Amino acid sequence: MPRVTHTLPVQAVTSGPLHHFFGYYDKMQWDATGQYLLALEVSFADRSPSPEDKATVGLIDLQANNRFEPLAETTAWNWQQGAMLQWLGSAPDRLIIYNDRVEDHYVAVIRDVHSGKATVLPRAVYAVSRDGTQGVCPNFSRIHRTRPGYGYNGVPDAWVDDPAPDDDGIYWMDLTTGENKFIVSLGEIAARFSEPRPGDGAHWFNHLLLNDDGSRFIFLHRWQRAEGWGQQMITARLDGSDRYLLIDEGVSHFDWRNSRHVIAWAWPEPTGPHYYLYTDQTGEVEIVGEDVLTENGHCTYSPDDKWILTDTYPSEEHYQTLILYRPEGGLRVDIGRFFAPEEFKGEMRCDLHARWNRDGTQVCFDSTHEGHRQMYVVNVAEAVKATD
Repeated sequence: MPRVTHTLPVQAVTSGPLHHFFGYYDKMQWDATGQYLLALEVSFADRSPSPEDKATVGLIDLQANNRFEPLAETTAWNWQQGAMLQWLGSAPDRLIIYNDRVEDHYVAVIRDVHSGKATVLPRAVYAVSRDGTQGVCPNFSRIHRTRPGYGYNGVPDAWVDDPAPDDDGIYWMDLTTGENKFIVSLGEIAARFSEPRPGDGAHWFNHLLLNDDGSRFIFLHRWQRAEGWGQQMITARLDGSDRYLLIDEGVSHFDWRNSRHVIAWAWPEPTGPHYYLYTDQTGEVEIVGEDVLTENGHCTYSPDDKWILTDTYPSEEHYQTLILYRPEGGLRVDIGRFFAPEEFKGEMRCDLHARWNRDGTQVCFDSTHEGHRQMYVVNVAEAVKATD
């Protein structure tokens, strides 16, 4: 399969002395007009956030010399996924959603970036539907305890002594009214899909993601084992019903290609670690980029579904690579390599977590290659056009 290097100019859209980042790779960072990028601003990048540490939620105005416009503050954030900040599909030119902490619980805030009007919802969201009307909500306190860097520090886990509580798990929430209901029990999933072993510890859910039409969602079921994690990928309807064990052991990053197909880095036997394309609720699966996509990364499909955007973890030389891959023809295009300083590691590491814009012509990513945590934009239209 062909593989080319097509290094493209990179533009920094934030700068120091403060640090700026967005978070995860599966959220929409650009508004509908293409003028604004969402970002978080913090004063440090060398330790875990404490319950008192605030991140400023703001806009990068790409038409005003990349000016940062602060909107609000939040104490519900982490280094890997930020505050689940994103534009809402119900009004992507003005409404955003992000998580926050109010006294002893986590909430979601919907804010009009132009009027400043805010609505506080009773639960923090992990993922929302593309139309911006519904979301799914796990226990962020439990995630913080079991997987630091992905939950929030500030509210104790109420089930700290229970490895798989029946009354903890995932809630569905109506983003227009705040109505919510319990849909997936951690205890039920643990009993149904995992076999207890000596040394097993706490179970938890994370990495939730809704499909394109909002009919189903994915969640990862993970639990502590003496020799590492147990982990499975499960899909279900938005009411928690019709659950399907899509990957029974060994899975990392993933994305919905559409409403039926899921790409995921997984390591099933006997074929081992690859990107795989799964068809939900069937046994159909195929390897993606078998000879050229050989490393785990954060993968998403372009808006036109022709390209996969992904990255790599740092190499032995401490470089991360930003990659475009076209399944038709098996073409890999490396569009940039970025140095990853050793001091940014563990929970504080900075994965590129690259995000498409709305028309698939630009990519924004987080990076520490200049010695501090900032955001960068690269125009990929040239690379896509040159290789079509």
